[in-house]
Formats: sequence, C-alpha cells, structure tokens
Amino acid sequence: MLNKPTLFAALAVLALSACTPDPKLIEAGLVAAPEPKLVEGVYGAKDDGAFAIPAVPVEKVPAEFQRASVYYPSEEAEGTVVINPSEKHLYLITGKNRALRYGISVGRDGFEWAGTALITSRQNWPTWTPPPEMIARKPELAKWEKGQPGGPENPLGARALYLTTNGIDYGYRIHGTPEWFSIGKNASSGCFRMINQDVMDLFERVQDGAKVIVLNSDGSYPTRLVVPPPQLPKEPDVTVTPVAVTGDDAPLVLNPALLAPPAQSTAPAAACTVPLVNGLCPATPAAALPPVSRSAAAP
Repeated sequence: MLNKPTLFAALAVLALSACTPDPKLIEAGLVAAPEPKLVEGVYGAKDDGAFAIPAVPVEKVPAEFQRASVYYPSEEAEGTVVINPSEKHLYLITGKNRALRYGISVGRDGFEWAGTALITSRQNWPTWTPPPEMIARKPELAKWEKGQPGGPENPLGARALYLTTNGIDYGYRIHGTPEWFSIGKNASSGCFRMINQDVMDLFERVQDGAKVIVLNSDGSYPTRLVVPPPQLPKEPDVTVTPVAVTGDDAPLVLNPALLAPPAQSTAPAAACTVPLVNGLCPATPAAALPPVSRSAAAP
C-alpha cells in the first residue's frame, strides 16, 4: 500500500500529464494551474460583408484582455457564458474545467448588475436605439431615437447578443465596440463590450437560448437579479441667497448649503400634496420611484 506522500506524488504526476488537472489538487497546492494560452492572429483586419473591421493594435491591449484558452473550474454546461465584472472577463465554457476567456468592458459606477439571463437573439451589425433615460442624460442622442443603423461607428459594433431574464428585456447586451481601448475598463451603461473580432467569434460559438451568468461584484454566484435604479436626469441648479434670521440676542446668518431646497419638479401646484418650495413642488425621492424597465440597448 502506498503511503500518503507517495500517493500525493503519484496523483501530482497524473495531474501534470492531464490537459485539465483536478481542481482539488490545484486548491491543495500540489499542482500549479495551467497558464492561459493566448489565441494568436485573431485581431487582424477583416472584411465582413458591406463593412470592413480594422485591425486592433494588439501591442496596446494588455495580454489579460486578449482572447485566451484558460483553465476554468466550473460545473456549468458547455456553451454557458460566465461574466466576471470585477475581472473584466467573459468566459465561454468549452469543456470540463476549460473555457475561452475574452476581455470585456463593463458598466460604470451606478450601472452594474448581476444575475442570470438567456441569449434570446443575436444580430449582425445591429441597430442601436438609445433608451429614453440615456437621451435625457445626453440630449445629443435624440437624433437616434428611432435607431442608429448598423455600421463601423455604431456603439453596438459588429455583433450583438440580446439578454432577457424571466422573459423581460432589461436592455442589456453583449456586443462589439469600435472603441477597443475601452476593454478592461468600467465604461458602459451596463452592457458588456467586446473587441469586434472577439464578439464575432463568440457569436459563432453560442446558440440562442444559451445561459449567461453575471457574477456579483465579489465574484460570487448571484441568487437573484440585481439591476441598478433608473438614472434620472439632473435637475437644474438652484441659486440660494443667504438669509439673516434675528434671534433674541444677535442676528444669525445661516449657511446657504443648509438652505438649499430639495430637487424641484415642474408638477402643477394643484397636484402637490406637500408645501411648495419657491413656488414649485418638491420632487418625489428617487427611493420612492417604482422600478423602471430598461427597454432598449444601452452601450
């Protein structure tokens, strides 16, 4: 009978000879995890029907955000997509403890989300329609309220994979981007951007109905869908004049910051159920607003 040291050594040799070592041996420190293997020659210029996709300067893209075959322990089925926003990585499960890893750009502060979704549609050179709340933040986008046609300048890039949860489209997508330099950063409004050459590769590998898991910010698996609150446009600034209040002994000048009224709404006075401020009705606190469904794509 083999003693424990000999047994562990034998297991280590077997693991080293395997393509995908046992995660338990790696966790125990007996075997090193295989290094990521970059997929070479995938970021050159490409003709794609009516549009040309320029080459990506690979030397300017950190290796950790270039497409690679990696060791990835997971119980998920082949074809499942797992997104780790904190790492800025998207993993496509390709086999037992194996995955293709792609660099991505994720949501800016206030736009992060987590949960499980399904890919319910895939589009070549998709049309982008900014949602109303985005147009409210950036009025210059109003020209695309009916949709921006697909093309090299379109924010959705060469391909888009549309995500729904429990049959509801919250406006989240996995899509390409002409801004390859944004990969590895928090730069989007909740969607997951990929280098155009990468999203085209993913597009060909996944199927409609594929499962997508967006991990929590700490890397743990989500137990429910967590979406950010609606991003409302800012109210106009209100100028406040310092006010002198006479006390029993001497006048007291209040700090103007303490006198600043809450955000204002233009609701008619007749509809207001609280005292008016400067002739206007105080706005409803954001926490009291009902959830708003994100009905269109947000890059």
